Amino acid sequence: MRFYLIPIFFVIFGLNFVHAQRFGYIDTDFILNKMPEYKKAQDEINRLSELWEKEIQTMMKNIEGLYSALQAEQVLLTDAMRKERLDFINRKEADLKEYQKKVFGFGGLFFLKKQELIKPIQDKVWDAVDKVAKKNNLAIVFDKSGELVMIYTDPRYDYTDFVLEELGLGDANDKIKN
Repeated sequence: MRFYLIPIFFVIFGLNFVHAQRFGYIDTDFILNKMPEYKKAQDEINRLSELWEKEIQTMMKNIEGLYSALQAEQVLLTDAMRKERLDFINRKEADLKEYQKKVFGFGGLFFLKKQELIKPIQDKVWDAVDKVAKKNNLAIVFDKSGELVMIYTDPRYDYTDFVLEELGLGDANDKIKN
């Protein structure tokens, strides 16, 4: 008789446990775009990116100019001189690739600058999410703007406005619900 009570016990208390789990979701893209410091950081990142792109473009034009000069003078050059110029151009191309990797590669200057400027802002958002989750007894908070595909979301589980309020950024009426 006792063995029959064990499954019933798990069904009753197991369903209560599942029912007790609360969840919600937020839209971090919306939150970040409401933050003036995020916009300022994005502007700085874009400015630096454009600057580095111009430097790379200049280096590429210089290499193209070296190739053009080589083509124009090729009939006048000895094999040794032609080889010397090609070696020089190849070194310039290698320098260009190295610079591109240094700036835009994984762990490059662009990546590091982006992390330096954006991470403190993200940490601020995560702290606000943590406070909202604890205040509302949420077990799970999803990010609507992330990789997770949410086919349907019920607006009553959207805690984006609470996070905005926690950050001191918002009036709940500012957000246009999807």
